[in-house]
Amino acid sequence: MTVNARSRRWLPAMLLLFAGSGAAALIYEIVWLQLLQLVIGSSAVSMGVLLGTFMGGMCLGSLLLPRLVSPRQHPLRVYAFLEIGIGVFGILLLFLMPLVGRLYIAWGGYGVTGFLLRGAVAAVCLLPPTLAMGATLPAVARWVETTPEGISWLGFFYAGNIAGAVFGSLLAGFYLLRVYDMATTTYVAVGFNAVVAATAFAMASTVPQEERRDEVREQADTTTASSTAVVYVAIALSGFCALAGEVIWTRLLGLLFGATVYTFSIILAVFLVGLGLGSGAGSLLSKSLTRPRLAFGWCQLLVVGAIAWTTRTLTESLPYWPISPTLAASVRVSFELDFVRALWAILPPAILWGASFPLALASATSTGQDPGRLVGRMYAANTIGAVLGSLSASLLLVAWVGSQHAQQGMMVLSALAGALILVPAMFERPAKAGHHGRNEDH
Repeated sequence: MTVNARSRRWLPAMLLLFAGSGAAALIYEIVWLQLLQLVIGSSAVSMGVLLGTFMGGMCLGSLLLPRLVSPRQHPLRVYAFLEIGIGVFGILLLFLMPLVGRLYIAWGGYGVTGFLLRGAVAAVCLLPPTLAMGATLPAVARWVETTPEGISWLGFFYAGNIAGAVFGSLLAGFYLLRVYDMATTTYVAVGFNAVVAATAFAMASTVPQEERRDEVREQADTTTASSTAVVYVAIALSGFCALAGEVIWTRLLGLLFGATVYTFSIILAVFLVGLGLGSGAGSLLSKSLTRPRLAFGWCQLLVVGAIAWTTRTLTESLPYWPISPTLAASVRVSFELDFVRALWAILPPAILWGASFPLALASATSTGQDPGRLVGRMYAANTIGAVLGSLSASLLLVAWVGSQHAQQGMMVLSALAGALILVPAMFERPAKAGHHGRNEDH
């Protein structure tokens, strides 16, 4: 069994909690980006710095929690306190942002000084809450064990978080910020945090920590670094390509749909839908695969073809569709057409990138590991790649080599990630997977 019987029955409920966390996180992200744009400007450089800081905070949170919080602490209580902290910081930012704005106006400048100050302002504002956001998945990871079934559930938690993020991005972009102000939108996100925290506390009281099997250990992972290093490198390359693709394709679709907040919300939602679908599929596969590294490697090679599909669709197909959204009877119909066109263009690579995370977890796991450390490291590696991808695409690649060559570079990196995984895996005996805990529970 992956968890004891009393814990197992709450696993589906955890999906709903993670959906609530994801909805709150995306509401905050959209609100905070708009707040910071009002304070430090809405240039492309500022956007790149803000996105990198947001994701960098989540990366640090995923790495720090397993080192700072003992596995003996009840995972659900830790998760609940993190949600409370996110809500508190969300409210504080509403009142602190005007002060930060005055500081930036007084000291701000142009050139390198202004660039560094924009980064410092973004870090001061976003680092505390994003640290807590990044720590939530490693915290709850200690609720399960590092077995095929447990890793599968972690993938489902990740998918549930993404599903909530889709809802949050659409809710904030198309309703809350359109009908209400940023303060009201923030209070809605705080409400999500409060409900999730209260539910997590209630669930923790039904399964006390002392009744859980003492299988989470504080020592270092039993899997050798040499056998898992390529997995972390590959998932980092996957994150790089995913965020670089999102930045580049958002720019291209913005030229086609119109550069509005609604277009950004549509593209973000479509991208998240693909990640969620892929993560769910990858989680189902990881439960039964005896050699998950082969599946992970082939997934990266399939991404090469998916990027080629999106590139061709954006340049040779969508602009010539025999449909004119401007003739739609209402704005809602126009948005629906844009959503369908975005799905057609970018869903295939997004699904494969979503499947990569649970497959990478399954490829690096061994029985007896601290699941919090495993998830924290994998999430951090993926996020580091994503930060570099978003910054490189927004600040360097498009300006230096253009969108077409940048997408070709993404294809090369995806092929490299697949080769890094497949070449060693092809010489690996199937029995070795069982040695690392893949078959021990079958």
